[in-house]
Amino acid sequence: MNTKQTYRGRVSQTFLYLGKFLRMFVYQNDWKVLPMAAIIAAAVVFVVGGNLFVTQEGTLMGSFALVCVCLWNGFFNSIQVVCRERAIVKREHRAGLHMSSYVAAQVIYQFLLCVAQTVILLLVCRLAKVALPAQGTITRWGVLDLGISLLLVTFASDMMALAVSCMMKNTTAAMTVMPFMLIFQLLLSGGFFQLSGFAAKLRVVSASYWGLNSVCAIGRYNEQGMVTLWNTVFKFRNIEFMGEKPLLEIIRTIEKEGKVNDFLLWSGSYNQNELFVSTVENVLHCWTLLGVIALVSIVVAIIALEFIDRDRR
Repeated sequence: MNTKQTYRGRVSQTFLYLGKFLRMFVYQNDWKVLPMAAIIAAAVVFVVGGNLFVTQEGTLMGSFALVCVCLWNGFFNSIQVVCRERAIVKREHRAGLHMSSYVAAQVIYQFLLCVAQTVILLLVCRLAKVALPAQGTITRWGVLDLGISLLLVTFASDMMALAVSCMMKNTTAAMTVMPFMLIFQLLLSGGFFQLSGFAAKLRVVSASYWGLNSVCAIGRYNEQGMVTLWNTVFKFRNIEFMGEKPLLEIIRTIEKEGKVNDFLLWSGSYNQNELFVSTVENVLHCWTLLGVIALVSIVVAIIALEFIDRDRR
Protein backbone atom coordinates (compact mmCIF):
# COMPACT_ATOMS: atom_id res chain seq x y z
CA MET A 1 0.00 0.00 0.00
CA ASN A 2 1.26 3.48 -0.86
CA THR A 3 2.48 5.41 2.17
CA LYS A 4 0.78 8.61 1.00
CA GLN A 5 -2.54 6.79 0.77
CA THR A 6 -2.08 5.19 4.17
CA TYR A 7 -1.28 8.51 5.88
CA ARG A 8 -3.39 10.86 3.79
CA GLY A 9 -5.18 12.69 6.61
CA ARG A 10 -5.46 13.06 10.37
CA VAL A 11 -9.02 11.73 10.55
CA SER A 12 -8.17 8.73 8.37
CA GLN A 13 -5.14 7.98 10.51
CA THR A 14 -7.22 8.21 13.68
CA PHE A 15 -9.67 5.58 12.52
CA LEU A 16 -6.89 3.47 11.01
CA TYR A 17 -5.16 3.22 14.38
CA LEU A 18 -8.40 2.85 16.27
CA GLY A 19 -9.07 -0.24 14.19
CA LYS A 20 -5.58 -1.48 14.99
CA PHE A 21 -6.13 -1.05 18.74
CA LEU A 22 -9.47 -2.84 18.58
CA ARG A 23 -7.84 -5.76 16.78
CA MET A 24 -5.12 -5.83 19.43
CA PHE A 25 -7.87 -5.93 22.05
CA VAL A 26 -9.20 -9.13 20.51
CA TYR A 27 -6.12 -10.90 19.22
CA GLN A 28 -3.36 -9.80 21.63
CA ASN A 29 -5.32 -10.48 24.83
CA ASP A 30 -5.79 -6.82 25.75
CA TRP A 31 -9.35 -7.86 26.69
CA LYS A 32 -7.92 -9.30 29.92
CA VAL A 33 -8.22 -5.88 31.56
CA LEU A 34 -12.00 -6.41 31.75
CA PRO A 35 -12.12 -9.61 33.85
CA MET A 36 -9.28 -8.17 35.93
CA ALA A 37 -11.44 -5.11 36.58
CA ALA A 38 -14.29 -7.39 37.68
CA ILE A 39 -12.06 -9.32 40.09
CA ILE A 40 -10.64 -6.16 41.66
CA ALA A 41 -14.10 -4.64 41.99
CA ALA A 42 -15.50 -7.80 43.58
CA ALA A 43 -12.67 -7.96 46.12
CA VAL A 44 -13.11 -4.32 47.13
CA VAL A 45 -16.91 -4.42 47.30
CA PHE A 46 -16.78 -7.60 49.37
CA VAL A 47 -14.70 -5.79 51.99
CA VAL A 48 -16.35 -2.35 52.13
CA GLY A 49 -19.70 -2.74 50.41
CA GLY A 50 -21.87 -3.38 53.48
CA ASN A 51 -22.03 0.21 54.76
CA LEU A 52 -21.32 2.01 51.49
CA PHE A 53 -23.80 4.89 51.07
CA VAL A 54 -25.43 3.90 54.36
CA THR A 55 -23.27 5.56 57.04
CA GLN A 56 -20.76 8.38 56.86
CA GLU A 57 -17.87 6.11 57.74
CA GLY A 58 -18.97 3.47 55.26
CA THR A 59 -19.50 6.04 52.52
CA LEU A 60 -16.07 7.64 53.02
CA MET A 61 -14.22 4.33 53.15
CA GLY A 62 -16.25 2.77 50.35
CA SER A 63 -15.93 5.82 48.09
CA PHE A 64 -12.19 5.83 48.66
CA ALA A 65 -12.08 2.14 47.73
CA LEU A 66 -14.12 2.70 44.55
CA VAL A 67 -11.85 5.56 43.53
CA CYS A 68 -8.83 3.30 44.12
CA VAL A 69 -10.36 0.70 41.79
CA CYS A 70 -10.82 3.39 39.13
CA LEU A 71 -7.25 4.61 39.56
CA TRP A 72 -5.86 1.11 39.24
CA ASN A 73 -7.96 0.37 36.15
CA GLY A 74 -6.98 3.62 34.47
CA PHE A 75 -3.27 3.34 35.21
CA PHE A 76 -3.07 -0.30 34.18
CA ASN A 77 -4.99 0.34 30.93
CA SER A 78 -2.43 2.58 29.28
CA ILE A 79 0.82 2.68 31.23
CA GLN A 80 2.50 0.38 28.67
CA VAL A 81 0.52 0.90 25.47
CA VAL A 82 2.80 3.46 23.80
CA CYS A 83 6.23 2.63 25.19
CA ARG A 84 5.85 -1.04 24.24
CA GLU A 85 5.62 -0.05 20.56
CA ARG A 86 7.78 3.07 20.71
CA ALA A 87 10.08 1.92 17.90
CA ILE A 88 7.09 1.29 15.63
CA VAL A 89 5.55 4.67 16.42
CA LYS A 90 8.86 6.39 15.75
CA ARG A 91 9.26 4.69 12.38
CA GLU A 92 5.70 5.42 11.29
CA HIS A 93 5.98 9.04 12.41
CA ARG A 94 8.88 9.45 10.01
CA ALA A 95 6.69 7.91 7.31
CA GLY A 96 3.95 10.49 7.83
CA LEU A 97 2.03 9.58 10.98
CA HIS A 98 0.48 12.54 12.78
CA MET A 99 0.96 12.15 16.51
CA SER A 100 -2.29 13.95 17.21
CA SER A 101 -4.11 11.25 15.21
CA TYR A 102 -2.28 8.46 17.01
CA VAL A 103 -3.08 9.91 20.43
CA ALA A 104 -6.69 10.61 19.39
CA ALA A 105 -7.10 6.95 18.46
CA GLN A 106 -5.63 5.96 21.83
CA VAL A 107 -7.99 8.36 23.63
CA ILE A 108 -11.08 6.94 21.90
CA TYR A 109 -9.98 3.37 22.52
CA GLN A 110 -9.09 4.00 26.14
CA PHE A 111 -12.38 5.81 26.72
CA LEU A 112 -14.28 2.75 25.46
CA LEU A 113 -12.27 0.58 27.85
CA CYS A 114 -13.05 2.94 30.73
CA VAL A 115 -16.76 2.82 29.93
CA ALA A 116 -16.70 -0.99 29.96
CA GLN A 117 -14.79 -1.08 33.26
CA THR A 118 -17.20 1.41 34.86
CA VAL A 119 -20.20 -0.67 33.81
CA ILE A 120 -18.52 -3.77 35.24
CA LEU A 121 -17.82 -1.99 38.53
CA LEU A 122 -21.44 -0.87 38.86
CA LEU A 123 -22.71 -4.36 37.97
CA VAL A 124 -20.51 -5.88 40.66
CA CYS A 125 -21.88 -3.36 43.17
CA ARG A 126 -25.42 -4.24 42.11
CA LEU A 127 -24.81 -7.98 42.38
CA ALA A 128 -23.30 -7.44 45.82
CA LYS A 129 -26.48 -5.59 46.82
CA VAL A 130 -24.66 -2.35 47.58
CA ALA A 131 -27.14 0.42 48.41
CA LEU A 132 -26.36 2.60 45.40
CA PRO A 133 -27.65 6.18 45.47
CA ALA A 134 -31.27 6.33 44.37
CA GLN A 135 -31.62 10.08 44.00
CA GLY A 136 -29.35 11.86 41.57
CA THR A 137 -27.68 15.22 42.01
CA ILE A 138 -27.15 16.13 38.35
CA THR A 139 -29.53 13.67 36.68
CA ARG A 140 -32.64 11.95 37.98
CA TRP A 141 -30.76 8.73 38.71
CA GLY A 142 -28.14 8.45 41.41
CA VAL A 143 -26.53 5.41 39.81
CA LEU A 144 -26.01 7.39 36.58
CA ASP A 145 -24.35 10.25 38.46
CA LEU A 146 -22.18 7.75 40.29
CA GLY A 147 -21.28 6.05 37.02
CA ILE A 148 -20.24 9.35 35.43
CA SER A 149 -17.98 10.16 38.40
CA LEU A 150 -16.33 6.74 38.34
CA LEU A 151 -15.90 6.95 34.57
CA LEU A 152 -14.25 10.37 34.80
CA VAL A 153 -11.85 9.18 37.51
CA THR A 154 -10.95 6.12 35.45
CA PHE A 155 -10.51 8.14 32.25
CA ALA A 156 -8.47 10.91 33.93
CA SER A 157 -6.10 8.38 35.49
CA ASP A 158 -5.96 6.52 32.18
CA MET A 159 -4.89 9.69 30.36
CA MET A 160 -2.25 10.46 33.00
CA ALA A 161 -0.81 6.99 32.48
CA LEU A 162 -0.99 7.47 28.71
CA ALA A 163 1.08 10.66 29.02
CA VAL A 164 3.66 8.81 31.10
CA SER A 165 3.73 5.97 28.58
CA CYS A 166 4.44 8.49 25.81
CA MET A 167 7.42 9.83 27.76
CA MET A 168 8.98 6.56 28.91
CA LYS A 169 11.48 4.70 26.74
CA ASN A 170 10.33 1.18 27.67
CA THR A 171 7.75 -0.75 29.67
CA THR A 172 10.14 -1.36 32.56
CA ALA A 173 10.55 2.37 33.14
CA ALA A 174 6.80 2.92 32.84
CA MET A 175 5.95 0.20 35.34
CA THR A 176 8.55 1.63 37.73
CA VAL A 177 6.82 5.01 37.64
CA MET A 178 3.28 3.65 38.06
CA PRO A 179 3.47 2.78 41.81
CA PHE A 180 4.64 6.32 42.58
CA MET A 181 1.73 7.72 40.57
CA LEU A 182 -0.68 5.56 42.55
CA ILE A 183 0.83 6.53 45.91
CA PHE A 184 0.71 10.19 44.93
CA GLN A 185 -2.99 9.90 44.11
CA LEU A 186 -3.83 8.04 47.31
CA LEU A 187 -2.01 10.54 49.52
CA LEU A 188 -3.71 13.52 47.88
CA SER A 189 -7.20 12.02 47.85
CA GLY A 190 -8.12 13.80 51.08
CA GLY A 191 -9.88 10.73 52.39
CA PHE A 192 -7.68 9.75 55.29
CA PHE A 193 -4.70 12.12 55.25
CA GLN A 194 -4.97 15.72 56.42
CA LEU A 195 -2.77 17.88 54.21
CA SER A 196 -1.71 21.48 54.67
CA GLY A 197 0.47 24.06 52.99
CA PHE A 198 1.93 23.19 49.60
CA ALA A 199 0.77 19.57 49.83
CA ALA A 200 -2.84 20.74 50.11
CA LYS A 201 -2.43 22.88 46.98
CA LEU A 202 -1.23 19.86 45.02
CA ARG A 203 -4.66 18.27 45.40
CA VAL A 204 -5.93 20.35 42.49
CA VAL A 205 -4.03 18.04 40.11
CA SER A 206 -5.22 14.87 41.84
CA ALA A 207 -7.93 12.86 40.12
CA SER A 208 -8.48 10.93 43.35
CA TYR A 209 -9.30 14.14 45.27
CA TRP A 210 -12.00 15.32 42.87
CA GLY A 211 -13.24 11.78 42.39
CA LEU A 212 -13.65 11.15 46.11
CA ASN A 213 -15.41 14.49 46.61
CA SER A 214 -17.87 13.83 43.80
CA VAL A 215 -18.66 10.26 44.87
CA CYS A 216 -19.26 11.30 48.49
CA ALA A 217 -21.41 14.20 47.34
CA ILE A 218 -23.48 11.97 45.05
CA GLY A 219 -23.70 9.38 47.86
CA ARG A 220 -25.08 12.15 50.16
CA TYR A 221 -22.48 11.75 52.86
CA ASN A 222 -23.70 14.77 54.83
CA GLU A 223 -27.22 13.36 55.09
CA GLN A 224 -26.15 10.08 56.66
CA GLY A 225 -25.63 9.00 60.24
CA MET A 226 -22.29 8.55 61.96
CA VAL A 227 -21.77 5.31 63.88
CA THR A 228 -18.42 6.10 65.51
CA LEU A 229 -19.90 7.94 68.49
CA TRP A 230 -22.53 5.27 69.11
CA ASN A 231 -19.95 2.48 68.89
CA THR A 232 -17.68 4.33 71.31
CA VAL A 233 -20.46 4.87 73.83
CA PHE A 234 -21.54 1.23 73.47
CA LYS A 235 -17.95 0.06 74.01
CA PHE A 236 -17.76 1.84 77.38
CA ARG A 237 -21.32 1.04 78.47
CA ASN A 238 -20.25 -1.05 81.49
CA ILE A 239 -17.82 1.49 82.91
CA GLU A 240 -18.89 2.57 86.38
CA PHE A 241 -18.92 6.18 87.58
CA MET A 242 -19.70 6.85 91.23
CA GLY A 243 -21.11 3.34 91.57
CA GLU A 244 -23.39 3.63 88.55
CA LYS A 245 -23.29 2.87 84.81
CA PRO A 246 -24.63 6.07 83.22
CA LEU A 247 -23.71 5.12 79.65
CA LEU A 248 -25.53 1.81 79.96
CA GLU A 249 -28.67 3.62 81.11
CA ILE A 250 -28.44 6.04 78.19
CA ILE A 251 -28.04 3.19 75.70
CA ARG A 252 -30.98 1.27 77.13
CA THR A 253 -33.18 4.34 76.98
CA ILE A 254 -32.27 5.10 73.37
CA GLU A 255 -32.80 1.49 72.30
CA LYS A 256 -36.07 1.18 74.23
CA GLU A 257 -37.50 4.25 72.53
CA GLY A 258 -36.24 3.15 69.11
CA LYS A 259 -34.09 6.25 68.72
CA VAL A 260 -30.82 4.62 67.63
CA ASN A 261 -31.13 5.86 64.05
CA ASP A 262 -32.03 9.33 65.30
CA PHE A 263 -28.91 9.30 67.47
CA LEU A 264 -26.77 8.33 64.46
CA LEU A 265 -28.25 11.13 62.35
CA TRP A 266 -27.79 13.60 65.18
CA SER A 267 -24.13 12.68 65.60
CA GLY A 268 -23.67 12.78 61.83
CA SER A 269 -24.98 16.35 61.72
CA TYR A 270 -21.85 17.38 63.66
CA ASN A 271 -19.53 15.52 61.31
CA GLN A 272 -20.49 17.01 57.96
CA ASN A 273 -17.89 17.93 55.36
CA GLU A 274 -18.33 20.99 53.14
CA LEU A 275 -16.42 19.24 50.35
CA PHE A 276 -19.13 16.58 50.18
CA VAL A 277 -22.14 18.87 49.83
CA SER A 278 -24.68 17.31 47.45
CA THR A 279 -25.22 20.27 45.14
CA VAL A 280 -25.16 20.61 41.38
CA GLU A 281 -22.39 23.20 41.58
CA ASN A 282 -20.15 21.01 43.73
CA VAL A 283 -20.49 17.87 41.61
CA LEU A 284 -20.10 19.74 38.32
CA HIS A 285 -16.99 21.45 39.69
CA CYS A 286 -15.47 18.05 40.50
CA TRP A 287 -16.40 16.68 37.08
CA THR A 288 -14.92 19.72 35.33
CA LEU A 289 -11.59 19.38 37.13
CA LEU A 290 -11.43 15.68 36.26
CA GLY A 291 -12.03 16.62 32.63
CA VAL A 292 -9.29 19.25 32.77
CA ILE A 293 -6.82 16.72 34.20
CA ALA A 294 -7.62 14.33 31.36
CA LEU A 295 -7.33 17.08 28.72
CA VAL A 296 -3.99 18.35 30.01
CA SER A 297 -2.67 14.78 30.04
CA ILE A 298 -3.73 14.31 26.42
CA VAL A 299 -1.91 17.49 25.39
CA VAL A 300 1.22 16.36 27.25
CA ALA A 301 1.04 12.98 25.49
CA ILE A 302 0.91 14.63 22.05
CA ILE A 303 3.78 17.00 22.84
CA ALA A 304 5.92 14.15 24.18
CA LEU A 305 5.45 12.11 21.01
CA GLU A 306 6.09 15.07 18.70
CA PHE A 307 9.72 14.95 19.85
CA ILE A 308 10.08 11.23 19.27
CA ASP A 309 12.36 11.76 16.26
CA ARG A 310 14.92 13.34 18.58
CA ASP A 311 14.94 10.22 20.67
CA ARG A 312 18.31 8.51 20.36
CA ARG A 313 17.40 5.68 22.73
